Amino acid sequence: MLELRNITRHQGEEVILDDISLSMQRGELNILLGPTLCGKTSLMRIMAGLDKPDRGELLFDGVSVLGMAVQKRNVAMVYQQFINYPSLTVFENIASPLRVARVEKSQINRQVAEVAELLQMTEMLDRTPDTLSGGQQQRVALARALVKKADLVLLDEPLANLDYKLREELRAELPALFAAMGAVLVYATTEPTEALVLGGNTVCLHEGRVEQFGPTLELYRTPASLRSAKIFSDPPLNSAKVECIAGQLAFANSQQKLGINIEQIPDGKYTLAVRPHHLSREREGLDDLEVKGSVSVTELTGSETFVHFSMEDNPWVALLHDVQNFAVASTVVFYVKPQHLFLFDSHHALVEWPSTKKN
Repeated sequence: MLELRNITRHQGEEVILDDISLSMQRGELNILLGPTLCGKTSLMRIMAGLDKPDRGELLFDGVSVLGMAVQKRNVAMVYQQFINYPSLTVFENIASPLRVARVEKSQINRQVAEVAELLQMTEMLDRTPDTLSGGQQQRVALARALVKKADLVLLDEPLANLDYKLREELRAELPALFAAMGAVLVYATTEPTEALVLGGNTVCLHEGRVEQFGPTLELYRTPASLRSAKIFSDPPLNSAKVECIAGQLAFANSQQKLGINIEQIPDGKYTLAVRPHHLSREREGLDDLEVKGSVSVTELTGSETFVHFSMEDNPWVALLHDVQNFAVASTVVFYVKPQHLFLFDSHHALVEWPSTKKN
């Protein structure tokens, strides 16, 4: 088990990591999710022993490893920019950490063969990296990390530089691959979709702070804060300021009532939020919320359509799973089921009300 206790790190006057405490178990995939510069790589470098925190403790299986040299830690790390030895064959690239560890030749042959079969690379072992595609080269880097049988495996956006098709292939393969390992696995990504595909647990990071940590699907369905919901939404989360008066919700700008009665929450100002794919052109129930606005642009991407529109002076987007086109400045109407609505209070914390529990 990897434990981070109150990890804090500064860069000059700037706080890079702010009082981070996490506990990560062996055999579980832990995803660091957040935008660029939120602290994912800085946190991984401390986990790997490449950097030291200004404050806090790092323990592995109950033993402090902060003062331990990198060479003495059984850690493997794969970066966004995959690194292979160009003059060595694929076999020798994968075997390199085993040779450094002075593993017997017969063991090296067996372990390389096992990981090569697992990553479907057996036919590539005699080739050099310059003869491989980008996806194949990244497989070599992954195999080299896996063959070490490390206690801690860190993957820092390992698929970011691959083309769409290769990313999809490796995303589908990685969960099964990770399930076969007994290591603590940490995977950094900026993409909510990737986190959902991989599953496991997710850490939502924002400006060096942990917004939320727990099972990935649980965080997606019940974000604890508005920031957590925004981190876990792609396309961006739609939101609007609303007020609750005597159990009735109304848009703050126009005072137009939403037709939603929430007697359980106190009067005050709130933020209403909904994910783009939960907006529909068809009303399915009498209690569906109606939202309308003026179209600013329509994006067609294959079999999907992104409709950008202004709703109560807020920029919103709807994701439709078919091809449609809307004229600029035309009025568009969408509907959303109450169970797909999030409500956050003035402190941006999720408000529990009957509909939010059905997400």
